[in-house]
Amino acid sequence: MRIAVPVADGKLAQHFGHCPEFALFDVDPESKTVLKTEVVAAPEHQPGLLPPWLASQGVKLIIAGGMGGRALALFGSHDIDVLLGALPEPAQCLVESFLTGNLRTGRNICDH
Repeated sequence: MRIAVPVADGKLAQHFGHCPEFALFDVDPESKTVLKTEVVAAPEHQPGLLPPWLASQGVKLIIAGGMGGRALALFGSHDIDVLLGALPEPAQCLVESFLTGNLRTGRNICDH
């Protein structure tokens, strides 16, 4: 399974659509381990571009702080699940917390 986390300086970027990079994690949910990690530059911001781009990267789950309703619907149409309300912590910590069932989430910080 591949998980994407929008990042800035190694931590969760609070503005999903304008993050400079994505940390991509290949994980084994059964053994709760990270198999591979890579950081890739985000494409230039264009409405509607990230869902097909992340789908082409093999992403099945996004951990984010917040996201607008239209983006959520577009990710759903590409069979990508989204967890919202994550705190601005290092991406590796967020993914490891998700794998162990300890990911802390709160409200969707996006207001659009």
